[in-house]
Amino acid sequence: MGQTTFQGVPGILRPFKEYIEKRSLPTGSEVVFYGVPGTCTPFVELLCFAIRSLSLTCIFVPYTKEEKAQKLTMIPDVGFQATEACPPKNPAVLVIMGGLAMPNMPVGADDVTSVINRWKGSGTIGVCFMHMFQKAKWLEKMQFDLLIDADISVDVTTGQ
Repeated sequence: MGQTTFQGVPGILRPFKEYIEKRSLPTGSEVVFYGVPGTCTPFVELLCFAIRSLSLTCIFVPYTKEEKAQKLTMIPDVGFQATEACPPKNPAVLVIMGGLAMPNMPVGADDVTSVINRWKGSGTIGVCFMHMFQKAKWLEKMQFDLLIDADISVDVTTGQ
């Protein structure tokens, strides 16, 4: 298990795209993202944009509620957007977003582990910020084929 450090948004997107490309998934294969509505969705849309050339089906699942899943479709001049109900049928890759591990979320590590176990054979990717999976002790309960853990630094400048 190796660790490499990258910088910026490309440091999140490139390893994600490389992992997906190496799986050589057939057209239409499902890449299913599990995350918190509103906070995870912009990052999910960005990850989908990184793999837009691969002709895959991207699906967003709010929390772990697969019955509420939405297909994410590339809209010209906008980017990826939720367009229609689309519960996962046969995920090739599961992407677990770190927002699920934040305090006070309606799901826990056991809920996500159940999802991973239900879709055995799917690749698993974890995407989080600020070591959220580690802080929440989720890494003690689940393993990812790829873990992308980004740090955020914020500078704020106000007018003079």
